[in-house]
Amino acid sequence: MRLPAHGAVTAWASCRLHGAAFFDGLKLDGMTHRPVPLAIGPDSLLRPDPVVRISRDRLGVHEVTVRQGVSCTTILRALFDEMRWATDVREAVVAMDMVAAAELSSIKKMRVYVDHHPGWRGVEQVRAALDMADENSMSPNETRMRLIWLLDAGLPRPLVNQPVFDRRGNLLGIADLFDPLAGMVGEYDGAAHRGAKRHRRDVMREHRFRQAGLEYFKVVGLDLSDIPVTVERMITTRARAKFEVPSERKWTLLPPSDWYDSPLDAMDLDQRLEYRAALHGCGPD
Repeated sequence: MRLPAHGAVTAWASCRLHGAAFFDGLKLDGMTHRPVPLAIGPDSLLRPDPVVRISRDRLGVHEVTVRQGVSCTTILRALFDEMRWATDVREAVVAMDMVAAAELSSIKKMRVYVDHHPGWRGVEQVRAALDMADENSMSPNETRMRLIWLLDAGLPRPLVNQPVFDRRGNLLGIADLFDPLAGMVGEYDGAAHRGAKRHRRDVMREHRFRQAGLEYFKVVGLDLSDIPVTVERMITTRARAKFEVPSERKWTLLPPSDWYDSPLDAMDLDQRLEYRAALHGCGPD
């Protein structure tokens, strides 16, 4: 109701309106509400207050759309604002990963958008974040764990949510993080893993990984704020790993021929976005 006629909700709130559910409007403590970001252009007289964040950056009419009855920025502009305003580059990576997880846009599309906005405030943070983003992450804390792996432990870039199979084509499990050189699995154990049935499945999966000769570590929510402890766990686990040559491995990343249920499953994110846009007769938002 406070938006001027040419204004739009942007950043995290627009991402949420587009359908990216992990943008919940809360700060990292999980309790404090973030202000709603409003893009109003340079000429509006609307004043900020504690519940809104005002952006007076340029806002073209082509960057405004309507979602759930609310005027909001397109997903690319919303993500751009969220990433450049993020508290640090790690949270900018989380934003990109979660928009990709919702299959709303891709790293490639975001790079193109950034190239058309080279002088904007915060754009260097966006570029740095895109270099570390991954379209296969499934939750913010999975991404935060991966960034500790990369930035603090200094380990090689892992595969993300990687299916791992035995030599007969049976699924051992889908690893949150996977180091194929060392043969190491990293798992984020969030709140969804607390139920008895889920915990049992997790224990069985860990057993299958270990039986196949893979080293395994687990990270829980509080570990993400204790980076030295998490780094030590990652590095000591990798030191125990076997680093087997492919011919000696009991596992493989090659899926069986019937692994994919549909052609969409075998496509990368850009291919899926293009397929769906063609199917619905529309271009990208």
